[in-house]
Amino acid sequence: MSRLNPRQQEAVHYINGPLLVLAGAGSGKTSVITRKIAYLVQHCGMRAQHILAMTFTNKAAREMKERVGSLLKGAEARGLTVSTFHNLGMNIIRKEYARLGYKPGFSIFDETDVKALLSDLMQKEYAGDDGVDEIKNIIGSWKNDLIMPTEALEQARNPKEQTAAIVYLHYQRTLKAYNAVDFDDLILLPVKLFQVHSDILEKWQNKVGYLLVDEYQDTNASQYLLVKLLVGSRNQLTVVGDDDQSIYAWRGARPENLMLLKDDYPSLKVVMLEQNYRSTSRILKCANTLIANNPHAFEKKLWSEMGHGDAIRVIRCRNEDAECERVAMEILTLHLKTDRPYSDFAILYRGNYQAKLMEMKLQHHQIPYRLSGGTSFFARQEVKDLMGYFRLLVNPDDDNAFLRVINVPRREIGSTTLEKLGNYATERKTSMYNASDEVGLGEHLDSRYSERLQRFKRWMDGIRQQCAQSEPIAVLRSMVMDIDYESWLRQNASNDKVADARMGNVWFLIEALKNTLDKDEDGGMTIEDAIGKLVLRDMLERQQEEEDGADGVQMMTLHASKGLEFPYVFILGMEEEILPHRSSIEADTVEEERRLAYVGITRARQNLAMTFAAKRKQYGEIIECTHSRFLDELPQEELEWEGHEDAPVEVKAARGNNALADIRALLNR
Repeated sequence: MSRLNPRQQEAVHYINGPLLVLAGAGSGKTSVITRKIAYLVQHCGMRAQHILAMTFTNKAAREMKERVGSLLKGAEARGLTVSTFHNLGMNIIRKEYARLGYKPGFSIFDETDVKALLSDLMQKEYAGDDGVDEIKNIIGSWKNDLIMPTEALEQARNPKEQTAAIVYLHYQRTLKAYNAVDFDDLILLPVKLFQVHSDILEKWQNKVGYLLVDEYQDTNASQYLLVKLLVGSRNQLTVVGDDDQSIYAWRGARPENLMLLKDDYPSLKVVMLEQNYRSTSRILKCANTLIANNPHAFEKKLWSEMGHGDAIRVIRCRNEDAECERVAMEILTLHLKTDRPYSDFAILYRGNYQAKLMEMKLQHHQIPYRLSGGTSFFARQEVKDLMGYFRLLVNPDDDNAFLRVINVPRREIGSTTLEKLGNYATERKTSMYNASDEVGLGEHLDSRYSERLQRFKRWMDGIRQQCAQSEPIAVLRSMVMDIDYESWLRQNASNDKVADARMGNVWFLIEALKNTLDKDEDGGMTIEDAIGKLVLRDMLERQQEEEDGADGVQMMTLHASKGLEFPYVFILGMEEEILPHRSSIEADTVEEERRLAYVGITRARQNLAMTFAAKRKQYGEIIECTHSRFLDELPQEELEWEGHEDAPVEVKAARGNNALADIRALLNR
C-alpha cells in the first residue's frame, strides 16, 4: 500500500502529544508505525537512536525493522530499536544487573527449567508436585500483576493460593541464587528497578525520545506500567491497537489498557483506521455485526472498496469425519478448478486437538499442508538436556547449562544445595561450575553434597580433556553411555516406544554435530565451533520455517492466525462448547471467544466457509451438537446455509457421486 489514506496520514503526522490509533483488522497499521518512524527521522529531526518501537513477537519486530529500513537511507536508521517487550527487558537487566543484585551473564529459565525447579521445591516442601502447572500459572499471573512473594502471602485467600505464595517465595530466592530469571521477570524486574531507582529510570527515559507500541490491546499490567514509566511526563507516545482483537486474556492481556490511556493521558488523541484493505464488504459486514454484540468504549466500523464478494457459507456436516472430508474435498476441487496454489487456503480451529483428523484427510487426498505450532527439534527435552552438556563443555561459565544437567540423570543434588552453591558463587564472583570444587564451599555444605559436586566437576573436566586429545564425537557418545541416559529416558517416558524415539533424537543430535565437523573443509573447526553452529542453525531454520511460503494448505488455531490473511478460509467446529469454548460459557467470558471468532472471520480476503458437526464423538460417546451462537449473531441475509435440508438419502448419494465424477474429470484433463 504505497499511498496513505487521510486517517493514516493524520496518525503519521500527529506528534504533539499522546496518540491512540484504533486500527481495525486489515487497516494497514504496520504501515502507519513504519511511516511514522520515517517521518520522525526525516521531517522532525529526531535521531533514530532515540526512537523505540515495541511489539510482541520477534517475527513482527523483524518485519517492522525491514520495512523501516526500506524507507530510511543507510545512516538514517542507525541506532533504531525495534524490540519485543521481553527483549527490551532483557537488555535493561543486562545493563543494570549490578543494581538488581545479579552477576553478569545471568541465565534465563525457559518453561521446562521453571517446571523442574518448581517440582523440586514442591517435592521438598510438600512431598509431592501435584498441581505444579497450576502453581506455575498462579505465580506467572502474580508476576504479570507486579505482586512480589511477600504481598502474595498477605493477599492469599485460600489454601491453594497460600501454597502457591510459599512456593513463590522459595522459587524467587532459588532463582536469585542460581543467578537466573524467568520469562515474566524480564518485565517485572525492570519495572521494579525503575520504581525504586529514579536515577536509572531517568537514564532510560533520556534514551527514549519517542515510543511506539504495536498490538497495545495485548499488554498486561506490568507491560503497561513499563511503557508508562519509559514515556514519563514527555508524552511522546503512539500506541496502535484493536480492542476487538484482544484474544490473550489467558496470558494476562488486558484490553482495558486501551481505556486506561484516557485516564493516564488526558490530552490523548484518538484516530480510527476503519478502511480495510484485505476483505470484501460481505465479510466485513459479518465481522462488524458479530462484534457489535460486545461492549465497546470506542465504536468503529470496518469498510472496504473490495466489492461485495462471494457468499459466506455455513456448512452443517453429519459428524466430524464428514466435516473434515468436506473441507478437504472443497480445497482439492477449488485447487484443480482454479489452479490456485494450496497456500491460498487456510483451515482454522479453536484447539490443536481438532487438527489430527483434518491432517489425516489431507494426507489421504495427497493435499500438501503446513501445520503451525509444531515442536521444534531443539525444543525437545532430551535435545535440550544434551545441548546443556555440550554448552557446559564449551563454556564452564554457563550457569544455566550447569543447572540444566546437574540432576539429569539424578545425582542427589537438591535445590537447597544448589541455592547454597549459587550464593557462594555470587560472593566469589565466579560460575557455579568453577565454585563446585573450591575448598571454601565446604564451610557452607555438608561433605556428602560437596563431594557429589566435586565428583561431577572432575568428570566433566575429564570429558573436556578427552575432547581436546582424541576424536570428540566418540567421546560424546561414550559420555551419553556413561550417564546411562537411555535408562533415565525410560524411567521418565510414558512407554518404551516414546523412550526409543527420544533416544533416537539424542543420536541424531550427535550425528548432526559429526556432519557439521565433517563438512569443514579447512579442518580448523573445533567441537566448540560445531556446537555454536548447531544452535545458530536451529534458530535460523525455525526463522526460515516461519518465513517460507512453501505451497501447502495452512492449518492453525484461531489464536495463531492473528495478523495473517488468506484468500480462502475455512473455520472448523462452529459449535457451542467448541467456539465459544465450554470453559468460557461456564466462566461467563464469552466476549473473548466472540473476539476470537471475529479474528477468524477477518482473516478471509474473498471466500469464507464455516463448518459444524451435527454429532461428534467425545470420550467414546456420540453426542448431539448445537451450532455456535455466533452463527445466529451474523447477518443471515449474507449467509448460505448448507446441509440443513432433509433431502432423501438417494439424492445426497447422487450429489456425492456427481462431485467425485467432477473431480475425476478435472484430474483427467
